[in-house]
Amino acid sequence: MILAIDHRANLLSDLNQYAAKPLSDDDFTAFKRAVMRALVPLCSGVLVDPAHGIGYGIAEGTIQGGLLAPIEVTNYDVHPRERDVQLIPNWSVAKIKRVGGDGVKLLLPFHPEADNTPDKLAVVRRLVDECAQQDIPFFLEPIAYSLDPARHLTNAELRQIAVWMAEEFSRMGVDVLKLQFPVDAKQSSDRGEWRAACAALNAACDVPWTLLSGGVDYDTFEDQARIACEAGASGIIVGRAVWADAVRLQGNERTTFLQEIAAQRLKALAGICAEAARSWREKRARPQVSLTWYVE
Repeated sequence: MILAIDHRANLLSDLNQYAAKPLSDDDFTAFKRAVMRALVPLCSGVLVDPAHGIGYGIAEGTIQGGLLAPIEVTNYDVHPRERDVQLIPNWSVAKIKRVGGDGVKLLLPFHPEADNTPDKLAVVRRLVDECAQQDIPFFLEPIAYSLDPARHLTNAELRQIAVWMAEEFSRMGVDVLKLQFPVDAKQSSDRGEWRAACAALNAACDVPWTLLSGGVDYDTFEDQARIACEAGASGIIVGRAVWADAVRLQGNERTTFLQEIAAQRLKALAGICAEAARSWREKRARPQVSLTWYVE
């Protein structure tokens, strides 16, 4: 049960649509602090960025449990096929470890046939090695996209790429995969198709995986979370499906929404995870321990 609030430029743009004036850095940080104060105590961890979340969260004592940190710069101004991986300047796997982080997250727009795929795979391999050296888990968030900007992936294409990514990144040594739902709910509401796609995804994934919300509405995500966990997911890393309604609210209305409705959503999702999610240990072999394990 991880709360995601590492959104940056896209979230700021959404907030500005409903604000009386453009938000300052302090205003943007205040929104994230409000979300974390209301919701982090209900989760086992939080995924939040260093500039607007981690420092304040640690200093204020809001972040007391698990901490996942993004390592990438996000850029939604260009089509995903034109997005190369950019890492946050002056931020690194080593710094995430030093600040007390429990995981490193990389968002990776991905298509197996894209021209920049070899470069992206090289970045993943490098981060796998760096995280192993620092003894910190690497969470990879590969997001499938269509090579044609004029159309979306069909559900058949989405499922095929999702399975390919699960197999490939498991093999490369990623510790945990943060995966999108393998069916576009706008194209199909067939729960049988949803279950079959999640079963195929789980069969292809040899490492623990968790479900992201991907901007769907809460009710849709609740169904997706249950189906994914029943198929083999080890939990959820959820953001907008829980707190996005707070973006258009101000003042006391926002506070009330976060403390009541968003909190109720998290509690319901926690119940689903407790009931249906699979232990991550099911996909990780027990280490062979000897008297000299600490040497080796």
